[in-house]
Amino acid sequence: MRLTHTDADGNAHMVDVGDKASTARRAVATGWIQLSADAFVLVRDGTARKGDVLAVAQLAGICGAKRTADLIPLCHPLPIDGVTVHLTLDADATRVIVTATVRTVGRTGVEMEALTAVSAALLTVYDMLKAVDRGMEIGGVCLLEKSGGRSGDWIRP
Repeated sequence: MRLTHTDADGNAHMVDVGDKASTARRAVATGWIQLSADAFVLVRDGTARKGDVLAVAQLAGICGAKRTADLIPLCHPLPIDGVTVHLTLDADATRVIVTATVRTVGRTGVEMEALTAVSAALLTVYDMLKAVDRGMEIGGVCLLEKSGGRSGDWIRP
């Protein structure tokens, strides 16, 4: 299998998507952050000193999706048609779970935008709670599904 982001000599390059057809594309990603019981209560009750953790993290996720090409060197800047970022609380596991969905009509997929949205939201939760819990753990960041493009649909088994 040949990597698409390297040329014949093994040098990094941005893939030329100019000849590809524009199609509707969608990607969904997820991840979680494990909190201490005290930090979880602050999020649940909306009493963190820095403000509404979930609202700020949601906005950070949306902004992250929009800025993916600025962060990931070989990503194409894309016109994003829609981004949704949902944060849910898992009281049993004292976790915040982030799920991001990104849509576009274009020549390349939005998997990286969905993964960046999740990562930015999770890092924002960490930033807003680090004074209370420096031992938070971020994990499970992965693509759940993608649709559109030449390779078609994919759903995580």
